[in-house]
Amino acid sequence: MPTSQLSLSVPPERVAGAPPEARGTPRDRVRLLVGTSRVVTHTRFDKLSDYLQPGDLLVVNTSPTMAAAVRGAIGPTGVGVHFSSLHEDGNWSVELRRADNTGPVLDRQPGEVVKLAAGFLTLLGPEAGQPDGQVRLWRAAVNVSGTMGRFMRRHGKPIRYAYVQGEWPLAAYQTVFADHSAWPGSAEMPSAARPFTRSLVAGLRRSGVNFASVALHSGVSSLEAHESPRPEPFVVSQETANAVNEARHSGRHVIAVGTTVTRALETVADRDGSVQAGRGWTDLVLGLDRPGRAIDGLITGWHPPEASHLQLLRAALGSEVVARAYAAALDGEYLWHEFGDSSLLFRR
Repeated sequence: MPTSQLSLSVPPERVAGAPPEARGTPRDRVRLLVGTSRVVTHTRFDKLSDYLQPGDLLVVNTSPTMAAAVRGAIGPTGVGVHFSSLHEDGNWSVELRRADNTGPVLDRQPGEVVKLAAGFLTLLGPEAGQPDGQVRLWRAAVNVSGTMGRFMRRHGKPIRYAYVQGEWPLAAYQTVFADHSAWPGSAEMPSAARPFTRSLVAGLRRSGVNFASVALHSGVSSLEAHESPRPEPFVVSQETANAVNEARHSGRHVIAVGTTVTRALETVADRDGSVQAGRGWTDLVLGLDRPGRAIDGLITGWHPPEASHLQLLRAALGSEVVARAYAAALDGEYLWHEFGDSSLLFRR
């Protein structure tokens, strides 16, 4: 089994095109693969406590999901606009999409104006690190009526891609940990936490499992096909840093709920795996030259083979663990993407 690279093909029927609730499955009853470098177990997400110990720490992302997809037009041509990240100067990173959402628009120019339902945005220039003529992500000045939060609530929808069948309300893209007072939030759902329900969280707490939180506002994931993830804003509080360090020192597992949590914790991790409080923008990319240090396990969904998420998983958990899990998920007919099944993977 390959350990340095994953070579896999996900059949179309393995892509979850709708929330599990639409398939008659409650959120917390999606399938769960529990994996180590030696053993793979197939179970259900609501049985998660069977694989955790009292004192183990689950670290979750409280970033809410924005209604970040809006319709626009450049002259007579309709486009979709995906708002990705809000910068300190008030400008946004945005991705332009074809009107039918089948892919990005790559041939626009600085200075062009995109008309919106209640305002407009002006393309200022490409975000750094993109090839000429292939600009996916733009820095844009946005002028809308009222606040951006109000504009998105009125005119926006959750970002979705062609594999999702039909439109689903924003609530389908929120997790139980979302802090709806936070702004700006994530362009796309921190989907690893989607299978959690309030009753499951309460049961885990009763069994002695602890929780801590970070906030990392993730940008658009469509950029991550064969590309490194972009810088993203994050906050790791002193309370969370203390909880992580206490769990590590007491020999308990620190389990990140999602790659966003992993990125935030690893950004403030020392060489020995202890973490510090911190906030700002992280440009950390985990890989062979920067393996994971801070976590012992990770709860995550199933990512396509070209996604940079897989590079992060291999760096954080070990290539053998990830390769074994993905092979077992394909054999076991697990469902992919944000509305699919889940995994709990432990570091080698």
